[in-house]
Amino acid sequence: KSTERRALSAILEKGDANPKESSPFINSSDATEKSQKYDGKHMALFEEEMETSPMVSTMISSLANYSSLPQGSKEHEEEADNEEEDKKKKKPVKAPQLGTLMGVYLPCIQNIFGVILFLRMTWMVGIGGVIGSFIIVFMCCSTTMLTAISMSAIATNGVVPAGGSYYMISRSLGPEFGGAVGICFYLGTTFAGAMYILGSIELLLVYILPQAAIFKMEGLEGAEAEAAMLNNMRVYGTIVLSFMATVVFVGVKYVNKLALLFLACVILSILAVYAGVIKTAIEPPDFPVCLLGNRPLISKGFDVCAKTLESGNGTVTTKLWSVFCDSPFLNATCDEYFVNNNVSFIQGIPGVMSGILKENLFGNYLEKGDLVAKKGIATVEGPDDTLTNSNRYVLADITSFFTLLVGIYFPSVTGIMAGSNRSGDLRDAQKSIPIGTIMAITTTSIVYMSAVILFGACIEGVVLRDKFGEGVNGNLVIGTLAWPSPWVIVIGSFFSTCGAGLQSLTGAPRLMQAISRDGVVPILRVFGHGKANGEPTWALLLTAGICEIGILIASLDAVAPILSMFFLMCYMFVNLACALQTLLRTPNWRPRFNYYHWALSFLGMSLCLSLMFICSWFYAIVAMVIAGSIYKYIEFRGAEKEWGDGIRGISLSAARYALMRLEEGPPHTKNWRPQLLVLVSTDVEQNVEQPRLLSLTNQLKAGKGLTIVGTALAGTYLENHPQAQRAEQSLRKLMETEKVKGFCQVTISSNMRDATSHLLQASGLGGLMHNTVLVSWPRNWKQADDLQTWRDFIELVRETTAAHLALLVPKNIAAFPSNGERFSEGHIDVWWIVHDGGMLMLLPFLLRQHKVWRKCKMRIFTVAQMDDNSIQMKKDLTTFLYHLRIDAEVEVVEMHDSDISAYTYEKTLVMEQRSQILKQINLTKTEREREIQSITDSSRGSIRRKNPAVVTTQLSVTEEQPGVSSKVEKPEEEVQLIHDSTSPTSPATPLTPASEGGAQTPGSAQVQMTWTEKADGEPAKPPGASTPQGIKDIFNMKPEWENLNQSNVRRMHTALRLNGVIVKKSSEAKLVLLNMPGPPNNRSGDENYMEFLEVLTEGLNRVLLVRGGGREVITIYS
Repeated sequence: KSTERRALSAILEKGDANPKESSPFINSSDATEKSQKYDGKHMALFEEEMETSPMVSTMISSLANYSSLPQGSKEHEEEADNEEEDKKKKKPVKAPQLGTLMGVYLPCIQNIFGVILFLRMTWMVGIGGVIGSFIIVFMCCSTTMLTAISMSAIATNGVVPAGGSYYMISRSLGPEFGGAVGICFYLGTTFAGAMYILGSIELLLVYILPQAAIFKMEGLEGAEAEAAMLNNMRVYGTIVLSFMATVVFVGVKYVNKLALLFLACVILSILAVYAGVIKTAIEPPDFPVCLLGNRPLISKGFDVCAKTLESGNGTVTTKLWSVFCDSPFLNATCDEYFVNNNVSFIQGIPGVMSGILKENLFGNYLEKGDLVAKKGIATVEGPDDTLTNSNRYVLADITSFFTLLVGIYFPSVTGIMAGSNRSGDLRDAQKSIPIGTIMAITTTSIVYMSAVILFGACIEGVVLRDKFGEGVNGNLVIGTLAWPSPWVIVIGSFFSTCGAGLQSLTGAPRLMQAISRDGVVPILRVFGHGKANGEPTWALLLTAGICEIGILIASLDAVAPILSMFFLMCYMFVNLACALQTLLRTPNWRPRFNYYHWALSFLGMSLCLSLMFICSWFYAIVAMVIAGSIYKYIEFRGAEKEWGDGIRGISLSAARYALMRLEEGPPHTKNWRPQLLVLVSTDVEQNVEQPRLLSLTNQLKAGKGLTIVGTALAGTYLENHPQAQRAEQSLRKLMETEKVKGFCQVTISSNMRDATSHLLQASGLGGLMHNTVLVSWPRNWKQADDLQTWRDFIELVRETTAAHLALLVPKNIAAFPSNGERFSEGHIDVWWIVHDGGMLMLLPFLLRQHKVWRKCKMRIFTVAQMDDNSIQMKKDLTTFLYHLRIDAEVEVVEMHDSDISAYTYEKTLVMEQRSQILKQINLTKTEREREIQSITDSSRGSIRRKNPAVVTTQLSVTEEQPGVSSKVEKPEEEVQLIHDSTSPTSPATPLTPASEGGAQTPGSAQVQMTWTEKADGEPAKPPGASTPQGIKDIFNMKPEWENLNQSNVRRMHTALRLNGVIVKKSSEAKLVLLNMPGPPNNRSGDENYMEFLEVLTEGLNRVLLVRGGGREVITIYS
């Protein structure tokens, strides 16, 4: 059996002997190897397809061992081609080892606890009250918790490579949102770096080494002191920033090693605070705060909290006395408030059990420069007391209000992305990110909420509101609570803020590098480059530059709301991404993390949005404008990325919903616009033959509505599939060049006729269907080898009529203007002969919206018959156009009944004979051409022999048309004058002098004008035909005229007369639009129909033939 199987597989192996494509999965091997490879595996049936669809067993291992390299997901990276070379160059990447605790939980804790907890938390509780502060903390923590839930869902939906939050958002919301949010997150992280640096300098200059200040603050008051402080921050900030940037540049590994040390400082500091709280319950510390009346005094200016001291030899004044009085003596002149109020001191930290919590429950918002006063102490103030010696009291340094507190506090809950940013280093990112992040947020939220309550319960209100600890010997207020020493907190918080700053300066450049390498924002490409080991040098420089802006702002309270905005923006989009994916039920949305719900994500999103506007409506709008402009920029300029994102899902859902709505009925006349199906033909190389057709499409559409550009190919789908793809590519390319927004479609069928018919029937979807077909006039239809093209064309006309579609046929399409041309003047002439729904009025209006035609004026001509009142017609038409709100000149052309000219008979005869000959001669192509050539030659000779007078006939009308007789007869017309070679020749009727008298009356001149001279130099008709006698003579002369089809004669008569009028009036027009007559009902006269159209439009440069779709398309109503 095995030998049989081998033989069979060998036979199967030979297959169709076509070389296979090289496969991306398995290396191609020769037949013997292959047969051994699949022998005994029951795979013979699939051997042909093994190249492209390898066996599961060979694939599964490489799929499962997907390693999250720092480059990002292999599937989505463009570097796939260079992967092989890269593998050779790269050292083997060590498998990521970090677990939940080290990889996610601790980095999140370190990033979340930060400078705000140590520097501003106590002040926030003092100003906002315990209840207000608790609400703020609860709101901010809920926001981050809800965001973490959404983030966990996204992070567990597939492998998240390095790039963390940016990667997650851009892959779920698409490149535009991803880029906008990525840059917001980047700016947020960068400003966070600035905030941490400012925080560490505030700690340094206010609490650790006040004497290090370059701009001295001693003796300065108010605004001057503030300015000196800010300048110090700027100088030191810039120095620290340069130092940190250098550290990051030299080696990130040092930053990562120090991270643990910094983390230890944070945890130690927080434990010290809790220890201090417990200690106050057992044994409250002795911590006096000196008050004058109810005003706390700055402790720097005095040593003893008393006005006078009793000593052995009487009463002695203290330092405090000399601060408020002009001399140290008891009879000195003193500050009035100082005289009227006593000095007392209270315990700054009465302890948890003291019941101080009641006092601190409610807010106490202050204006800038207000006194920080103690509630509940009697104070004596004069009615007109102005605040004197203000620099001796503790004052509010900024105006505070609830929303400001939210903006300042929010940065202390950011940092929840720290874990997901390290996704590349985690052993099992899908498990670690949700657990670690949610645990970290829970921990920090508990710490923050308990801190609010404990601060309110332990510390006196005036001390809490004293932002820089001026009333408590310049100590850090939270430090006064700590145990065993305030220095634990000061040093701990200094290190932790430095560490957090370093982390920001490490993380932000990497984020920028990820964005620039994605190529979604072309302008940022330069920041993707870095050192040989991948460190982002350029991005680090940019980050330091932006960070410096934050440092120049110099105030911690001003920088905090800025980064709050950017982080809130980022979190909002994370929630949006999760909600969208859940609601759209994308098949790929299968997160491992199950505890999410779209309602939670929406709640998180609305919280983020509310917080943005609560913090600062101004910053919120600025942040949104920045994000919006980045979004639009990426949309217009960015690389086309297809990441299978949620926004594509939204577009699909929205499109489906809109299409279902469209199905409900045809559009109202007011909403009618031409939805074009443009039929183009392609050459052998699949290039479009009439590119100007697409220029016209653009000019008609101006980018609105639906455009489908279709082409038909003959053959079978299987064989011609590559040509179809080529044709589609060339259509796309041309549409891009001509700026036509729409879709392209290629149909293949056994013959061109059917293929075009399929296009007509199957294009569009639901209510989004074409209602107008644009196809160019078949140029060489008279050539014998092109019989099929005009037959197809007439069938197309019939089909559009049957389908109630409007039809536009530009004749001489090559002469139409391209999109770059501009007409500075000229007319668009509309010949409105029959009413077909107002299509003729609408088209020039649409064309004139486009730059090419904008300066052209519109003229409307209509034809009056014998029994019409042309003056009334003109009035009515003017009124109608006025109601349609269309500006146009109106002219009514009178066409009187006239007899059919000999020329009409001649032309009809030539036409019928030609079609007869074409039917009879069923020869090969070359023979047919020869036959026609000989007929043409002989007919040309017979015309010259038979009618020498015709050529030299003069005009019978006195006003000669300028430049008419100068035109040369076209060679194309020669084929048209095919004559039966056997037709007998006879002399022409001589010109009668009587006919010239016909030009005297205006009516007669009009008639003569319509059929005497042709614009392209055809022979004039014998005017003798205008009398019945003349006609009889002609009949006597031409027996074969009697057998002509009279309807054809009538039609030819109409075509010639109309053409004469149109040429006279519109030969100079930039474009002529006229009604296209329908094809005959019986198919035997099809070729005559083409001839009629040819005659109707002769001598006109650009013509657009228009057939309405059988419905009104323009209305006078609003």
